[in-house]
Amino acid sequence: MRQRNTQWITMRAAEHARSHAPKLPHPASHGGLTPAPRGVGVLVVGVLLLGVLLDTVGGLGVSWDWGKWWTYDGISGPQFWGLINPEWSLCTHGRRQSPVNLDPAILLFDPNLRPLHVDKHRVSGVINNTGHSVVFTLGVAGHHHPSINVTGGPLSYRYQVSHVQVHFGAGDHIGSEHTVNGTAFPAELQVYGFNSQLFSNFSEAVNRAHGVVAISVLLQLGTQGHPGLRPLTDAVQRVRWAGTSSLVERVSVRALLPDSHHYITYDGSLTQPPCHETVTWVLVNRPVYITKQQLHGLRQIHQGSKDMPKGKMLNNYRPTQQLYHRPLRTNIDFTNSRQLHCPSMAPQMYYTANTWR
Repeated sequence: MRQRNTQWITMRAAEHARSHAPKLPHPASHGGLTPAPRGVGVLVVGVLLLGVLLDTVGGLGVSWDWGKWWTYDGISGPQFWGLINPEWSLCTHGRRQSPVNLDPAILLFDPNLRPLHVDKHRVSGVINNTGHSVVFTLGVAGHHHPSINVTGGPLSYRYQVSHVQVHFGAGDHIGSEHTVNGTAFPAELQVYGFNSQLFSNFSEAVNRAHGVVAISVLLQLGTQGHPGLRPLTDAVQRVRWAGTSSLVERVSVRALLPDSHHYITYDGSLTQPPCHETVTWVLVNRPVYITKQQLHGLRQIHQGSKDMPKGKMLNNYRPTQQLYHRPLRTNIDFTNSRQLHCPSMAPQMYYTANTWR
């Protein structure tokens, strides 16, 4: 059985190498082919064999696009990202990885945390289906647009918003990357910005200390959707196939966030390869609502193009990672004497005062 599994993984790796030829589908996208190795050792052997194949392919003058290889399941899924590419080793060995579970019992009140400020003006941008996620990138080529800045909170620098990303699940009980007390939400919206005082763009900042901020908003199912989400959810139907994009005008990043000054913050990483540990995470302590119709629209998005169809883009979230004694700081004052003996403090903990099932 072990020899058969090794041969199967080798065959899959060879199929992927051949997928660079025109019009051949990506092998990792076929949900029906699920590896069934008995141990992690077999999968490691498969990855090593894949490395040999890559060296061979490189010797033939064929370029290798790592961005097309990783997925959210199978032998190219999250638990193997660090084995696929040596430059992604932090995905496996890092100790400040994201996402994490937010345990209310270990939150630490930090009186030095300031209110978070996000510019309110509207900007235009492009929404794109990357094959892994739906990404709204601020700015339109050839047009000047004012930057959206993020300041305050736990930040010591000014950050410029670069893009907005959405993660979601196949069902209403999964989809968010961060969880609260072990409970997941159907989707999560993440606003990424780069340190504009030290770096000129996101690519330059992404692997540098204090380079990136990510504001996380958990999306909860509701009968009425959050108004700020509508420009993006309406545009999703125009980018159902990988590689497609569409202009979206007059989007307010501030309007994507809930009306709450409370948040939780910790030092973490990107939640996809290469998993750089350069991200200051700010998780707003209140969800926004998304309707069943809006979620259904997200779940119709495809991983592949019309010419190279694949499965639906479902469950594009990374599982939670070990916290490794990192502090989860918050600006919610649990020790306030007026709140200590008053049950009205509970509603301020929007994530823990309700059952989101």
